[in-house]
Formats: sequence, C-alpha cells, structure tokens
Amino acid sequence: MRVIDFLDHGLAREPTRDCLRDKHGRFTHREVTLASHRIAHALRAAGLAKGSPVAFFVPNCALAVIAMIAVFRAGMIWLPVHPRNATDENAEFMAANDCEFLFYHSRTAPDAEKMTAGVPSLKGRLCLDVETADGPALLDWSSGYPDHYEDASVEPNDIAWIKGTGGTTGRSKSVMISNRSATTLFTTFHWCMPIPSGHVHLAAAPISHGAGTFSLCSLCNGGTIVLIDKAEPGAVLDAIEAHRVTTVFLPPTVVYGILDRPDVRTRDYSSLRHLIYTSAPISADRLHEALGVFGPVLTQIFGQTEAPAMLTYISPEEHLLEDGPILRRRLTSCGRKTPFVKLEIMDDDGKLLGPNEVGEIVVRSELVMKGYRDNPEENERVSRFGWHHTGDVGTRDEDGYFYIVDRKKDMIISGGFNIFPSEIEQVLWSHPWVLDCAVVGTPDAKWGEAVTAVIELKSGAQADTSVLQAFCRERLGSMKTPKRIEIWPELPRSSVGKVLKKDIREHFWSGQARRV
Repeated sequence: MRVIDFLDHGLAREPTRDCLRDKHGRFTHREVTLASHRIAHALRAAGLAKGSPVAFFVPNCALAVIAMIAVFRAGMIWLPVHPRNATDENAEFMAANDCEFLFYHSRTAPDAEKMTAGVPSLKGRLCLDVETADGPALLDWSSGYPDHYEDASVEPNDIAWIKGTGGTTGRSKSVMISNRSATTLFTTFHWCMPIPSGHVHLAAAPISHGAGTFSLCSLCNGGTIVLIDKAEPGAVLDAIEAHRVTTVFLPPTVVYGILDRPDVRTRDYSSLRHLIYTSAPISADRLHEALGVFGPVLTQIFGQTEAPAMLTYISPEEHLLEDGPILRRRLTSCGRKTPFVKLEIMDDDGKLLGPNEVGEIVVRSELVMKGYRDNPEENERVSRFGWHHTGDVGTRDEDGYFYIVDRKKDMIISGGFNIFPSEIEQVLWSHPWVLDCAVVGTPDAKWGEAVTAVIELKSGAQADTSVLQAFCRERLGSMKTPKRIEIWPELPRSSVGKVLKKDIREHFWSGQARRV
C-alpha cells in the first residue's frame, strides 16, 4: 500500500461531505479528489516525473492540502519548508534535495523568488491562490486536465516525503520517509485512536510539520480538516467550538497558553475526543491542570522526524488513574510502545537493558526512515547494532511505560557527574512564576560545566532568582540546582515552537570550545 491508497480510501467514504475548510471556503471530498487528479497531470506536464521533489512554502490553507494529495498521487516527493524559517535556510534545504517545483502562496510570495534563485534544479513554481507572473492560480492552472490519474509504477518503498530535522541540536538533516513508513504511521494512528467517520480534525500548528502529518492521518478515514492560520490559543478555542472539532494536535507551549486564558474553564470542549500533545517535553503539573480543564481527551505520543510521531502512546483513559503517586509518575511518561515497533533501551556498547536502567531509546520498525539523504556517515551512526538510535536517553518501568530522561546531546557533565536538564526543568515549570525554561551546561573553570537555567516568566511575574534557586535546592539537592539563573524576555524557538537549546548554549559558549 502507498500513501495515496490510504488517502483515496478516506476521500471515497463520504463524497459530498466537507473535506477541507479554511477561512476562504470549503471543498468536498469529491472536489478534492478530482482536483488532485488534475493537478497530478499538470505537474507531469510541467516536466516532473515520479520521484521529483516538490516544495511547499505555504501557510495553513486548503489549497496546499489538495496540492499535497496531488504530489502523492503522481508519485512525487512532498518537500515541506517552513514560512518562518530564514530564506537562506529554506533555499539551502531545497537545493540540497534537488527540488524541481515550488508551490507558494501570495502571503509567502515576497520570499519565494529569493529562495528559488539559488536552486538550480528548479523547473517551475506556482502561486496557489492568485495569478502571478508564474502562471494562473492552482485550480485554473490545472483545469482542462483529465479527472483521473494513475501511476502504477509507484511502489511502497518509494520516497513519500523528505523533511528537515529542524536543527534544534545542530545542522538540519534531510529525512527520507518511504510510502511504507508513512502507511505504517497511518495504520498505527488509527489502531491507537480509532476515530469515527464524520470526525473533524483541526490543523492549527504549521502543516509543514507535525500538523500536516496528522492531517494526512485524519484524511485516511474521511472526515473534515479545518485549517486556521496559526495556533493562537484564542483562535484554537474558537475553532473547536465553531466546527465541533474532535481531534487536534497542539505543542505544549500552546496548551500552556490556553490554560492561562481567563475564559479557559467556560469554553465548550464537549466535541473533543483526542487532544494530542507531543513534539516537546511537557510540564507534569500543567498536564495535570489540563486534565481538569479538558477532561478525558488528553493523548500523548512520542516519535521523531526519523520515525514519525508514534513510537509510543498514552490513551486518554491512561491519564485518568486515581490521583496519587502512580498517576503523577505516569504523567511524566511518554507511554508504552505502539503495536508495530520494537522499542528498547540500549547502552553505549549495544547491550539491551532491563527495566529501570537508563540508556538510549532504540527502535526497529517499518516506521523508521529510509535514511538521511546524501549523508552516509550519519546513517551509519544512527543505525549502530542494527537498531535506529533516537538520540533520546530514557528508561522503561516494569509495566512497559517509557520515560524520556533527556536528549543525549543535552546531558550536562558537571564535576564528573551526568546531569539531565529535563529533571530540573520539570521542577522549574512547577513554579508559579515560570512560563517556560531551558537548562544547559555553561563553561565553568572548576566544574567543567555549570548547570544554568534560562527562564521566560509568566506575564506580570517579577522573579527573584535566589528564590528560584532555593525552590530547586529543596526539591533536587545542591548538585542539580542551577548555579546560575538568567531571566530572558523570550526563549529562542524553532519555527514549530521547540526551544533552541543550541542557540542558548551558543550564547554562553561563544568563543570557547563547547559542546553543541
């Protein structure tokens, strides 16, 4: 099976029902199906072939999803780039992956020409929503082509999409996901979260990243996808109520923003079945607060670009044990393994470890990427001992729940001791002054690295760093208590909201030999 086979299954279920809605209008499943066939023909007429990478430089909009489906239908490669990334970064990503075509939007048009100037492999580009010098808008550009397109040569092992790793810990790498990996994701999603026909999925976060992947998962069973411009807390709540949303993916930072709204307990969440949170560590205290607000809908998954989304899973029911030590510990877990993966903890010598032993989380599954494009050294490094290495340090308890201790690259070595920042961040997140934080190692003549916390305060809070240090010392002891705390107006974040620890470390280590 291929990506388009799963999508066609969903598109055929309820032809007259809304498939896509955005602020500009709506499209039924039948309209989306026919448009995607015509666009696939138009792409071939533009000189593209099976395996041609097609970049998307777009905001959240229905036309972008239709074009994505057409790319899969034609056996081409979806190559998403983020509108908020630096222009040079996007151009470099497109050039490195031999991009042959670019879909952009009138809102991203000013940077589109700058980006494509440095992409010698490019054969064409098109604005989705309005006519430009590049040609008519998408639906006019593809009108007149046949309503049926079929390419039987597309195989499950062919590449479906290439995404960048984001570069939160270093230079971004190009991850190749095959049709087989993508359909394993779709199968896992519906195995763990069997959503009924007629569901409504909200795409609030950028569809160039996780929200796009979850939208594709949702389409496999029909239903409706609602797209909004950005994951602004008020807009998310308005959309949930107005469209009777049943599933939504939100990064933890957006969940925090919703919880801090004064109207959070007066809004209607009765339509929700799954509020999926993932992509970054979450405060256990804020998660407990969210359970009281949203009810039995919180759903956690853990994965990565190289093994999309669903290595582990915690169902809504597993969040609702009787309050006590077991639930509090469970809320710090990323869940148990999903059905189609082998997940283990491994030491540096390739030995698989038992319960409650700390090592790297490794996986074997058809969910895992085909590899990094043109990067044999990294491919060899991440597949040592026959397992894919996630780069996450973790442990597993006797009940099979996995706990992420931290990213392996984020570990601080201070005075010869290994210190994992996530434990300290959980404590800081629990303080009423702290909106968000990041803990890193900074240069220290005595200790080698000193534990340092950088904090973003909640609105109106005026923090005394000595109070925060005392708060940590009481809960963590002196070794793990930050030797230094700085208050920053805002933490540096990636285009999808992840805190950029590499940028924070760069601030402290500039001009010195440092870990990156």
